[in-house]
Amino acid sequence: MGGVSDSTTGLPFLKGHGTQNDFVIIPDPEGRLDLGPATVAALCDRRAGIGGDGLLRVVRSAADPAAAELADRAEWFMDYRNADGSIAEMCGNGVRVFARYLVEAGLAKPGPLAVATRAGVRQVRIAEDAADGTPGEITVDMGRALVPGPEGVEVAVGDRRWPALNVNMGNPHAVAFVASLDDAGELAEAPATSPEGVYPQGVNVEFVVDRGPRHVAMRVHERGSGETLSCGTGACAVAVAAARRDGADPTATGESVRYTVDVLGGRLVIEVFPDGRVEKTGPAVIVASGTLDPSWLSGLSG
Repeated sequence: MGGVSDSTTGLPFLKGHGTQNDFVIIPDPEGRLDLGPATVAALCDRRAGIGGDGLLRVVRSAADPAAAELADRAEWFMDYRNADGSIAEMCGNGVRVFARYLVEAGLAKPGPLAVATRAGVRQVRIAEDAADGTPGEITVDMGRALVPGPEGVEVAVGDRRWPALNVNMGNPHAVAFVASLDDAGELAEAPATSPEGVYPQGVNVEFVVDRGPRHVAMRVHERGSGETLSCGTGACAVAVAAARRDGADPTATGESVRYTVDVLGGRLVIEVFPDGRVEKTGPAVIVASGTLDPSWLSGLSG
């Protein structure tokens, strides 16, 4: 692949969000860009760059070695990076924003869509826009949730500790139920987890309170991004954990269950099925597009 920009005309970008989990979108259909960690971090910087919780590089699966083996199942690959430039396996809100971009760019149509990710192919359903032009909601098949153990996982903020459930949605989560969302503190730093070594690649940590029957609210610290206003895979992990706690685990009862999950940036609806599969439904919006200044780009160092 080439450098950050192959011309003096700058680099096209867009900005979008899903329940205020926001992303820089870089179209790169032929896989010509080499976006190193420092470049991604600069683009996601909220003061010196565009600003975002992460970056979505839009590339054809066949054009990227990370997704070439998935090209026969999904034309488009979501190359997702955290705000610090690190690579992540999956981003639930990002998939919806990615799908919204493809529709608005004329690269996909409302209806079913397959998207390749580092966690595998995700099946997406894009609803038609409402009569008033409101973009239709997007449902993502998030794959099967895994609860790999071990027992006895804990998360801590300061000197306070809570038991947590280890849930994997293609990326790792530690879900803790607390009395108040304020218990999580400022979440400026990643909460501590134990036992040591259970999350060697880091972990997303969710703090959860009840709002009503099958209705919860959460805050989240996303590894590599800090506290965000929404985390799609986190909302799925929360629904899985809540169902287990409530005695409604579909893998045990044989009946699907649906939870409403309030995030700081809006609301998501999560459905968990008896085979462990999880679907997530919510909004996604493209808010701006533009071109990055080539002189600024040339000053970036990888």
